[in-house]
Amino acid sequence: MTDISPEQRGPTGGLTPYLCVGGDGAAAASAFYQKAFAAQETARIPAQDGKRLMHCALRINGDSLLFSDGFPEHGHAAEKPAAVTLHLQVDDADAWYKRAVDAGCEATMPVQVMFWGDRYGILKDPFGFVWSIGSTPKA
Repeated sequence: MTDISPEQRGPTGGLTPYLCVGGDGAAAASAFYQKAFAAQETARIPAQDGKRLMHCALRINGDSLLFSDGFPEHGHAAEKPAAVTLHLQVDDADAWYKRAVDAGCEATMPVQVMFWGDRYGILKDPFGFVWSIGSTPKA
């Protein structure tokens, strides 16, 4: 086994989303998430075909997001995302939302104060994934 840093190993507990990215693919998603959500890529494993990524790991706001390209020949096809929202709880929902929209996310619900007190908004990334962004006002 190759020696890798703890950051490259990825999560060691908790719940971590693992996405299958269609469209422009996982490499494009990594570049986009770095721009839209200040993500840091911690690992990238190319597939044997040299065109797709078998695995990609990012850190966004202190947590992990894992994803790959689709591999329909192995029963893992990229399908249109449905009924899933990736939520980011951040220090400033307005700033995070603006950066994501400026990077190319579609604004589907502007940031606003919700009934539970947080500032909260929803957007969709170019790969079809829905993201919600929230922040709790400072007292």
